[in-house]
Amino acid sequence: MRVQKLPVGYSDFKTIIDNKFYYIDKTLFIKEIIDESANVILIPRPRRFGKTLNLSMLRYFFEK
Repeated sequence: MRVQKLPVGYSDFKTIIDNKFYYIDKTLFIKEIIDESANVILIPRPRRFGKTLNLSMLRYFFEK
């Protein structure tokens, strides 16, 4: 049985994926951003809730 490591201290999406760390898949967040018709989107999340990781995921997705 392979135990996945927790990404404690990591906030870069590519690093987490490349190292096969355990994480909660929030990729549906990309759909929400695309479907939103606002000019500006405010992302107010509590501290340690994944803001930086979500923004990193969005960056890697939209850079392509």
